[in-house]
Amino acid sequence: MITDLGLVRLLHLASPALPIGMYSYSQGLERAVEDGWIGNERQAGEWIAGILERCQARTDLPCLSRLYDAWAVADVVEIERWSLHLLACRETSELRAEDRQSGQALARVLAGLNVEGAEAWARHPSATLATGFSLAAVSWKIPKFEAAVGYLWSWLENQVLCAVKLVPLGQAAGQRLLSALAEQVPGRVKQAFDLKDDEIGGSAFGLGLASSRHEVQYSRLFRS
Repeated sequence: MITDLGLVRLLHLASPALPIGMYSYSQGLERAVEDGWIGNERQAGEWIAGILERCQARTDLPCLSRLYDAWAVADVVEIERWSLHLLACRETSELRAEDRQSGQALARVLAGLNVEGAEAWARHPSATLATGFSLAAVSWKIPKFEAAVGYLWSWLENQVLCAVKLVPLGQAAGQRLLSALAEQVPGRVKQAFDLKDDEIGGSAFGLGLASSRHEVQYSRLFRS
């Protein structure tokens, strides 16, 4: 069970105010809007729900779970293994760069907060967001399930905020999306935790295509 302090730490870790640059990435959503694939609230919800199911629940969250376990016993080999595995599952250079840069940025934040082990990942080529997030969760005694819920919520909130800016959607529509998609979060975390090692990995063709096209998009709001 999460403690009061653990809950506060988790809110800190999942906060959009955390200076790791997640607000500057759309994960292909910007190109999907540009190409006319997403033009309203329903389509935005279907896009985000699809990535939640096919990518987050099948790749990010099970890797986060294994990274958490590895940090808990200071298993450097396993930490490196699952960080590299997660990067290898990224289908475009844009998605790999986002994960590496946000992971390194989180490591720098955690090093500044005196989290042991974080500094070594501040420039580590295998750094991912899940690597740093799981380190912080273990260091701050946040239970694994709650940590995964916070990780997924942070991703979900960022995707909805991107949709609000890009489609564009009103703030009320954004809150409806968050409320509806949030209902899937606990179940997706449970699904991810049940996966075996050889079952990890998922993709969404549209995400890979949109991300690769976003890399060469001329006019854009979000980083590549």
